[in-house]
This record gives sequence, structure tokens and C-alpha cells, in this order.
Amino acid sequence: MAIRSRPISPKFLFLKAMVLFMFWVLLSASFEWIHLSLGLVFSFAVAWGNAGHSSFVPKFRLWSRILLYFPWLFYKIVQSSLHLSKLILHPALPIAPQLISVESKLNHHAAIVLLGNSITLTPGTVTAEVDRNKLIVHALDQPLSEGIKNKQIESKIAEIFKDQEPDL
Repeated sequence: MAIRSRPISPKFLFLKAMVLFMFWVLLSASFEWIHLSLGLVFSFAVAWGNAGHSSFVPKFRLWSRILLYFPWLFYKIVQSSLHLSKLILHPALPIAPQLISVESKLNHHAAIVLLGNSITLTPGTVTAEVDRNKLIVHALDQPLSEGIKNKQIESKIAEIFKDQEPDL
């Protein structure tokens, strides 16, 4: 995949420099004028230095959909945690570990990464291997594996990346 050069507007350059400057202030935790002025200079230098070479273009719709995905993922993590707690506390420990091969229809690298990470973040499941759009997932029991096989997470992620150019 070739990186396309897209110059950014001065307004976005300023916004990018201010975000970098805020990180500088948060990380340095120093409010002396010399540190603040160095931070401001370096923030603008970094923002300007990658202005013509960055393939990043603000994709506010994409980022807003990703931010809306996180509460749903958090709900799934809590739901899975409760299921896993029930499994662990059961006297017979009724687990049935299995490896599942999942063929994904996602056609964007970032979508595959988000899918693999979302599966791994969900307690009781781990993405063991990723090869293009094929994932090998380890699940501790049948209900957890069904949660992966029904592709609910994948459909949510497909909705996030629905208007992105395929890169696979």
C-alpha cells in the first residue's frame, strides 16, 4: 500500500500542534515558562514536520463510530466476565476449551486488528493467530465459542468501517 502525500490545512496543523502541546504539558507536568515554550516549539515542529507526509486525514465519522463501539464492547466484557466468574466458581469447573477458526469478511487491516483485540479483551477468549482475514481463537467453553461464531463483534466492526476503502 503506497502512502499518499496529503498536505493539511493550517487550521488542522494548528489543532494538531495544540493536541501535541497538551500531551507535552500532561507528560512533563511542568509549568515553567522554559518548558512550556519548548513544548510549544517542539509541538509545532512535529506537527509541521509530518504535515506533508502524513496519510492521516481527520475521519471524524470513523472515530465517532469507534467511540460509540467502546461502550458496547465494555458491556460485552462485563457480560463475559460474569459468565466466566460463574464457570470458575462452579464446583465441577465445567470448561471445554477449544480452538475456533474464524473466517472474517472484514476487508480493512484496522478492522481485523480491532476484531482480534476485541476478542482478546473479552474474558475467556484469546485471539491466538491472525493471518489476513482468518483468525484462530481460543475459547474456554461452548457459550463463549458461540459468541465468536455468531460474528456479532465482527458485524459491529463492519458497521464502523463501512465507508472505508478496502486495503486487504
